[in-house]
Amino acid sequence: MSTSYDVINPATEQIVKNVAHLDLAATNDVIEKAAQAFQTWRQVAPGERARLLRSFSQVVTDHREELAQLEITNSGHTRANAMWEADNVANTLMYYAAAPERLFGRQIPVAGGVDVTFKEPLGVVGVIVPWNFPMPIASWGFAPALAAGNTVVLKPAEYTPLTAIRLGELALIAGIPQGVFNVLPGKGSVVGNRFVTHPLVRKVVFTGSTSVGKQIMIGCADQVKRLTLELGGKSSNIIFADADIEKAAAGAPGAVFDNAGQDCCARSRILVQRSAFDRFMESFEIAVKAFRVEDPNLDTAQMGPVISKRQFDLVESYVDEPVAFKGSAPSGPGYWMAPTVLLPKNTQSRSWREEIFGPVVSVMVFEDEAQAIAMANDSEYGLSGSIWTRDVGRALRVSRGIDTGALSINSNSSVRFWTPFGGFKQSGLGRELGPDALDSFTEVKNVFISND
Repeated sequence: MSTSYDVINPATEQIVKNVAHLDLAATNDVIEKAAQAFQTWRQVAPGERARLLRSFSQVVTDHREELAQLEITNSGHTRANAMWEADNVANTLMYYAAAPERLFGRQIPVAGGVDVTFKEPLGVVGVIVPWNFPMPIASWGFAPALAAGNTVVLKPAEYTPLTAIRLGELALIAGIPQGVFNVLPGKGSVVGNRFVTHPLVRKVVFTGSTSVGKQIMIGCADQVKRLTLELGGKSSNIIFADADIEKAAAGAPGAVFDNAGQDCCARSRILVQRSAFDRFMESFEIAVKAFRVEDPNLDTAQMGPVISKRQFDLVESYVDEPVAFKGSAPSGPGYWMAPTVLLPKNTQSRSWREEIFGPVVSVMVFEDEAQAIAMANDSEYGLSGSIWTRDVGRALRVSRGIDTGALSINSNSSVRFWTPFGGFKQSGLGRELGPDALDSFTEVKNVFISND
């Protein structure tokens, strides 16, 4: 271990802990141990592997308060969010604990014998986790990977390694064997890149920016390495005039300012039908100014700080267009930003086209259904979004017309651990969560058994 990193509390700017980083040699060593552990983990009886995952889930639940407090301190997440995130890890593990005994193949009718398929694990899976939701996004990769019989090497983001390190310790407490689930703090250019280049790592799961995802995709091509990418977003929140405007306006701040806007599913483009625009903005202003940005340890907090000074400066650079109104934020230490509502001049404005990843939202009007769909699709991204209307037919037409992976009607919910999650276009490749995620952590093997 040749380097280290000072983890900073973004709400106070105080150093929380110094975390040692793995160098290339140490990374290689852990990957090789994970490959050795794979040979025994894949042979663990399905029922026993399921039991161990249930045990891991229970240990996470037993430590939910500790994990949540780590995330509040390390990431500036509100207490409510951090508790949900710890629970999401436990829930995701419990959901995939049902998978080992249900990794069904098929019997396919053939002449002259019997044909069956098996779902075989890949080997070592490298999971590269972002800093915005360190706990749940990690579990979306490692839970199905472990359930399918793979071993895991996980690299947390440099900013936010503390919950991942603790989850690695809790896995051992739960009885997960040594070498099966490994956490490797380090730089992306060292640890993450080695996941891409090491031949024993058979798959990479990456959540992060589209630009880095493209580089990982290029790197994985050299070994035809399996890949799941969950990348950027610029999701639309579309409000038709026939919707419950007050409800849509009340929910809109949480849809974009949750986690200080550091969410690939953030509804950072609000499209409002012209005849409802004034009514929506009046209610939206009230909701934004009431949105509580405060010490994330408080039960009342709805938003904490952004993650770092670098991110603060980047987000600030987008606030150069007409401002409709702002919320409030604390002064003093910490990377605090007030929720900000912009009125861009046209659809070519930076704030309308680029992923800001901060508490900034842009609002524009549309005339009719066709224009709403066209404006929503006028983006390189296609991850999430919301549609607000009382017309069921319109809800179906618009949801089918928008090129995006996860949509909510009269709601802003994006993620459930039992339903698929992933993007269209440059928002990603493959799907996480839900019943189909197991397919991306296995290969189908076909076996013909002759009658002769």
